[in-house]
Amino acid sequence: SRSGKPVWKEPWAIPAAAGGIVVLLLIMMLFGSGEEPQDRANQSSMPSPQQFDYFPGQQRTPESTSTTANNEAAPDKVAVAPPLAVAPFDAAQAKAHQAAWAKYLGISVEYTNSIDMELALVPPGKFIMGSPEDEVARHDDEYQHGVSISKALYMQTTEVSQGQWKAVMGTEPWRGHRYAKAGPNYAAAFVSWDGAVAYCKKLSEKEGKTYRLPTEAEWEYACRAGTEARWSFGNDEKELGDYAWYHNNARGIGDRYAHQIKQKKSNAFGLYDMHGNVWEWCHDYYEEDYYKQSPTSNPQGPESGSSRVLRGGSWS
Repeated sequence: SRSGKPVWKEPWAIPAAAGGIVVLLLIMMLFGSGEEPQDRANQSSMPSPQQFDYFPGQQRTPESTSTTANNEAAPDKVAVAPPLAVAPFDAAQAKAHQAAWAKYLGISVEYTNSIDMELALVPPGKFIMGSPEDEVARHDDEYQHGVSISKALYMQTTEVSQGQWKAVMGTEPWRGHRYAKAGPNYAAAFVSWDGAVAYCKKLSEKEGKTYRLPTEAEWEYACRAGTEARWSFGNDEKELGDYAWYHNNARGIGDRYAHQIKQKKSNAFGLYDMHGNVWEWCHDYYEEDYYKQSPTSNPQGPESGSSRVLRGGSWS
């Protein structure tokens, strides 16, 4: 479900009854593969991604050599872009799309940066955002509509850990909070939206690459990973505990805190904890009816507002 929360200037917690605590999950925007993003008045609040001129189906000349961030030989580039990843597609097809776009771009599917943050390639594609009217626990703002994500990007495979936060910011915003455990692999919670953006800026400067929060559309596209079900793994609630920390296996048994990252199964793109554990910040302002008239290509959210979008749910 979608949720809009105020943009506080200091680290803060959502009361446990309202869904837990907030963390961030990042994307590193490196590779162009479709149309240019819209020129938005509020774009300055998010680091501008590097722009490239690679389009699906466009002819290009492969470069002679390339290496990955892990100092491994990158796949040889190909001259014609692969087809877009158009949902629905299954896990095997998701991995095939990742591999095809990695080969086209001359990069690896997986990327590890200097603070051991793991990222996975998310290929450009199209999907149906929102949920059907008959879905259980659906909210009125989950209007179904077609969306295209025209740029390939790297998305962090996990929520930002406490160790990764401290390596960049040198602070511990979760310290002293009742609903938090300390440790390098626990999710870095109690982070404000402003704090998340500041983290992206400092990490971008440190790495020499552009890191930012995902837009809500990018987040949902990456979370679904080709599926059209209630969750990224399907509709069977009995399987939810295999993929998520949520009420039944966390708060409901007395474990009232954000858990360590990468303890559950990933989705088809190799992303963990997209359901549960902690709410995840998106770039967008929140507006209940925005998606009734939003652009179909790379929607960036409303131009202004009083709250930002949170996605993914939490442990409570």
